[in-house]
Amino acid sequence: MLIDHQYLQLLTVRSHSVETVVNNAAFLAEGARIFNVPTLFTTAFAERQAMFAELQAVHPDQKPIDRFGLNAWDDERVREWVKNTDKKKLVMAGLWTEVCLTMPVLSALAAGFEVYIVTDASGASSVEAHERAVQRMVQAGARPLSTVSYVSEVQRDWSRADRPSRW
Repeated sequence: MLIDHQYLQLLTVRSHSVETVVNNAAFLAEGARIFNVPTLFTTAFAERQAMFAELQAVHPDQKPIDRFGLNAWDDERVREWVKNTDKKKLVMAGLWTEVCLTMPVLSALAAGFEVYIVTDASGASSVEAHERAVQRMVQAGARPLSTVSYVSEVQRDWSRADRPSRW
């Protein structure tokens, strides 16, 4: 799940460079696409802020679930999408780490999902805000990883062509 990777929110990110967040989010989406991992994009109040074009280019036909609430997990369409994947492991990244990522991660954990957070494809209003949010999610049971480690785990080996991922 790539949650609220939108330009307006990106303007306030201070925990990472803009390039880092955009490139890692796009790399995450592309790796998931290549290895057939179901991927969901969400936006918040999209009429005022567009999603990263780099993400939309990976799945040009996907229409992000647009919401007004702060917690993506509160949206029935998001929960229904997750249910329809029939997966118990969720991988999430989002802007802002301290809100758009933390809230649905805590909710998914409470709902019994195993949740992985991609910390370098997420960004926060400050380094401290990012670190505290990651720490809070980890304390609740989320498992942090980087974009490269996630895509490498999905790939598994250099000969992988069409073997299903454990994700």
